[in-house]
Amino acid sequence: MVALASWGRLECPAHRLEFLTDRDQVAARLQRVAESGIAYGMGRSYGDICLAPNGISWQTRGLDRFIAFDPVAGRLICEAGVLLRDIQRFAVPRGWMLPVTPGTQLVTVGGAIANDVHGKNHHVFGAFGNHVLGLRLARTDGSIIDCGPQMQPDWFAATIGGMGLTGIVVTATLQLRPVPGPWLVTETVPFVGLDTFFELADSSEAEWEYTVSWIDCLSGAATRGLFMRGNHRAGVAGKLPHGKRRAVPFVPPISLVNRLSLRPFNAAYYELKQRQRGLKIEHYEPFFYPLDNLLAWNRIYGPKGFYQYQSVMPRAAGRDAIAAMLQAIAVAGEGSFLAVLKTFGQRESVGMMSFPQAGVTLALDFPNKGSATQRLFARLDAIVQEAGGRIYPAKDARMSRAMFTAGYPRLQEFLNYRDPGLHSAFSQRLMDPP
Repeated sequence: MVALASWGRLECPAHRLEFLTDRDQVAARLQRVAESGIAYGMGRSYGDICLAPNGISWQTRGLDRFIAFDPVAGRLICEAGVLLRDIQRFAVPRGWMLPVTPGTQLVTVGGAIANDVHGKNHHVFGAFGNHVLGLRLARTDGSIIDCGPQMQPDWFAATIGGMGLTGIVVTATLQLRPVPGPWLVTETVPFVGLDTFFELADSSEAEWEYTVSWIDCLSGAATRGLFMRGNHRAGVAGKLPHGKRRAVPFVPPISLVNRLSLRPFNAAYYELKQRQRGLKIEHYEPFFYPLDNLLAWNRIYGPKGFYQYQSVMPRAAGRDAIAAMLQAIAVAGEGSFLAVLKTFGQRESVGMMSFPQAGVTLALDFPNKGSATQRLFARLDAIVQEAGGRIYPAKDARMSRAMFTAGYPRLQEFLNYRDPGLHSAFSQRLMDPP
């Protein structure tokens, strides 16, 4: 047995590792193993959705091959363990790019499908699953299901955002989008107040593909932040990424994100970025994935790990809900450096259990302080529920069963497609009989 963690490092339960390397043998391998478990790619899910304590961890990184690429249509067939980074670096020089990626490219295609990840351009391209043309699913009974938007669409809808519970994705066909090159024109706009944020978001969406903001959770009712937007641009060039990666070398004895460090850190970050306000030419990697050059950054939260709390609320209630959440955080004496606020567009996700919906989403990181953190989350949960929102399963490690059921109204329909030979700590906590 091997100890295995997710990105939040809240726990490190034992698993028996099974490595998948031959796509033609995945279904047979699943059928031969009696124990239950879940697929594990890069472990970038924050909570317990990729963990199966004392069960099987199906390691998918060995399924890392490109199968076919159509350079005219921009269609790529690849195995599920391929990293989004590898697709980007292959496709961009050929004039193509993934339409949707999350804040890190160090995730697998299978993980992006299982969590139906979203990016900074939801108002234009929706979520990752909107660009999957087909996939091959291996089940623990040895069966293979080929599905897509036009072929067994019910299985496809259950698997996109299905948390890895309908089977193990073996291969996927992805539709890429054309790009003129690796360069973006970006702009950073400092702002104060949630009303100003929403004005910026609304006015930017018609002319800017990428929009996202960082907010200072400790700035009080003023809620200062940095609104960042970008567009692809041909015929320009800027500074290439240096390619050097640094790493947090060890786990400190306490969280480095705490009351003493957070306020000056947020203030310094805001002042630095405010000086860089305005237009500039930027390579896509630092704009899309600002933390990827700091390896193992999750260690800064210390030995107890950290939670990410990401919610989405309908737009009508979103402004007041975000204000109430920030007030609750201030009252609790907590704060988050990685506080990301952005809007989702109207494009519907294809997955039964997909997280994105039209509205506004707020993602926050909190060091694990035990009961104090749980009391804050209970207050945030109440605000999200009252606003008609929901929490992102890929980031969750403590959501209640009642909140999950209320936030995902197609849950009972989804359960018809679950593979009985797969489970995760998340599914045991929120789906299996208590």
